[in-house]
Amino acid sequence: MKITHFFLILLTVSLTTSCEDEVIVEPVTELVVPTTYNFENVSYTGQQSRLAQFGEMKAYMATSQTSGVALDADKLAAMYVNGDDAGYSQAYTKDMRSKTFENAQADFDALFVELAEASQSTVAGSYGVTGVIASNDGTKSYLVGADGLDHAQLIEKGLMGACLYYQATSVYMGEIKMSGDNTTVEPGEGTEMEHHWDEAFGYFGAPTDFPVTTDGVVFWANYADQREAVLGNSQAIMDALLKGRAAISADRLELRDEAITEARKQWELISVTSALHYLNASVEKIDDVALRAHGVSEAIGFIYALQFNESKVITNSEVAEILTNLAGSANFAEMDINDMTVARLEEARNTLAGIYDLTASQTEF
Repeated sequence: MKITHFFLILLTVSLTTSCEDEVIVEPVTELVVPTTYNFENVSYTGQQSRLAQFGEMKAYMATSQTSGVALDADKLAAMYVNGDDAGYSQAYTKDMRSKTFENAQADFDALFVELAEASQSTVAGSYGVTGVIASNDGTKSYLVGADGLDHAQLIEKGLMGACLYYQATSVYMGEIKMSGDNTTVEPGEGTEMEHHWDEAFGYFGAPTDFPVTTDGVVFWANYADQREAVLGNSQAIMDALLKGRAAISADRLELRDEAITEARKQWELISVTSALHYLNASVEKIDDVALRAHGVSEAIGFIYALQFNESKVITNSEVAEILTNLAGSANFAEMDINDMTVARLEEARNTLAGIYDLTASQTEF
């Protein structure tokens, strides 16, 4: 009797303990992701301001493509920092220099001076001679320096990387910004984390219903659209940007991290395939000094931009090696492409495509 009673007590305790320790697992609801970037409390006006300023800077630099039109180095510098002499069409409150990767800021300061000095030339450009060069068919003209480079393109694509791409993928999608508060909602801006994600989206330069709508795309979104026919990743990067914001709002940070990985990957592909596109174009136009100078300069800018994604496929040393083999140096100030050859262009293309497993399609971009 005592033994039987003992076992009944054990059984009772076991059943009681089992009930008390039971863990109720709540079902995981599926993340609801909208088809357009229309969330509550979205704000990325600072990024829209910088893109507008960048657009005005780009337009000003483009005036140098007409012979006899000289640029003002002080004005370019002022546009970069939003100084008093910027001459913008409206009063902006943001600047671009402070958002550029710190170690690259001086490079762009120097490029503004080089571009302005080149624009002072009153002679037609040619190999080793600074001036405006017309394409063989006379439809295009570009200001080319004595180094054979289109400095306006180095500035534009370089800043797309060192400022816009860097801020989006490495700063606003980075650990520090993504560790911000995700509880307190600021009307019009959302939580701190939501706002940081919106700012990353803002640097992409796309409308809220991209890629259904491509009107008004600028900078990175514009090049995503240009590569769409072959790369076809416009929807993929937009889906990642939508998923990340939805995940943050739902406090599903594991899904946010998946979106970060995907957005960085797809954005990087836009840069690498744009570089491949301009390397291919330069191979085709190797005998056209103007088009070759323009194309190689764009390719250099996109290759240079690759280094500013903190989870990139390519390494900084590989970027430097490709640029050195292509243009003689990884430093803008030391580059020279006057003696460019098809072999060097193809070497850069083959190396770049190999790193990204794009060898099979490298000539299609």
